[in-house]
Amino acid sequence: MGSWVGLVALSLAVYDHTHSTLAVSGLLLAWQALPAFVVPAVVARIEISTRRGTLSWLYIFEAAVTAGLAVVLWHFWLPAVLLLAAVDGTAALAANSLLRAEVARVARVGVAAEAGRSSESHEALVRDAERKANAAMNVAFSVSFVTGPVLAGLVVASAGAPAALFIDVGTFLACAVMLLDLYPHIEEEGADSIRARLQAALAHVRAVPALRTLLLVDAVALVLVQAGSPIEVTYVKSTLHGGDGGYGLLVSAWGAGAVLASVVFVRATRRPLGLMLSAGMCALGVAFLGYAVAPTLALACLAALVGGSGNGLDWPSLISLVQQLTPKHLHGRMMGATESLGSVTMAVGLPLGGVLVAVSSTRVAFLILGVGTLITTGVLARLTLLGRRRINVESPDGAPRDSVAPPGDPIHASGLLPREPSHE
Repeated sequence: MGSWVGLVALSLAVYDHTHSTLAVSGLLLAWQALPAFVVPAVVARIEISTRRGTLSWLYIFEAAVTAGLAVVLWHFWLPAVLLLAAVDGTAALAANSLLRAEVARVARVGVAAEAGRSSESHEALVRDAERKANAAMNVAFSVSFVTGPVLAGLVVASAGAPAALFIDVGTFLACAVMLLDLYPHIEEEGADSIRARLQAALAHVRAVPALRTLLLVDAVALVLVQAGSPIEVTYVKSTLHGGDGGYGLLVSAWGAGAVLASVVFVRATRRPLGLMLSAGMCALGVAFLGYAVAPTLALACLAALVGGSGNGLDWPSLISLVQQLTPKHLHGRMMGATESLGSVTMAVGLPLGGVLVAVSSTRVAFLILGVGTLITTGVLARLTLLGRRRINVESPDGAPRDSVAPPGDPIHASGLLPREPSHE
């Protein structure tokens, strides 16, 4: 919740001081895109540490930097805002990655005991436990996505952006206290350095074609989705004349859609993940087309509801698929890589959104993004269909083999791609 309060407050503050979509793009680029280049190394470094409370210290660090941002807003200077936003974003992205890995680990703890009372295989129980944990975490994030922007809009309108950021500080400190007992240290033979750990994760991606394909296709879709973020402020305040409160309503409608979809994801644990991922991308494309034609803020919020539902299906499906294709000891680093992928795409998407508005209009920009997202959805749907057929995959030693995933296999069940060789 605090993160969404901070993001909305800073976006509004930067726009109010500069009246520039490109400046808002710069803020999002600094906060969410630039950190992606160092987060995998930060995650690997924390996994080496044997000290307890390392995850909590990340949140304490976030609280301190956010307080600095609040002070800078009183004497606004854009370069300082961008610098602090980049530092804050690095800590936030690393914390999210480690938290996702810890949630999956905790979910697996009870699987051994349950396996003794169940006729299901241990692998199936682990897969279901991780997917349910991701679904539960997605519900929590989606609920905060609804409450955070509303609170930010109200606080910024009544007390200013610095007050909203101090609320953010309080939430980070609360997180630090609650996570004191987590222990993200991972023992790994032959990987005692940051470089060795990063190389192990990279080698895994290279050895699993299904994982590479999944990340590549989703990266293309994320570029288009991220391009819409900086356009929304201008779209609401200049095109629809909705003001600060209207922007908060639009983001909240998106969050409400994410909540509804996250509940659907919780109840659809047997649905193929590839299908859920494709449906989420399609909803995002439809939402952008809705923005392009919506004559009023109310209809734009309806489109945002559809887009939020796409987010609520797309991201947890991707996380679950990546975890199923990754050995357990690499989960932290692969979560860091996945979170970083979402951020790296901002380096292309955010400037793209600013440029589209600069050379056309907000409506034309959303039209282009909507069409592009639907085309990407078609590509993913085709891969999903192909993944159900017999195709050639490459074994770890480079020798091609013809493989069909057996019934009940996690990747076969995902409806995306055939099972890859295990490296664990």
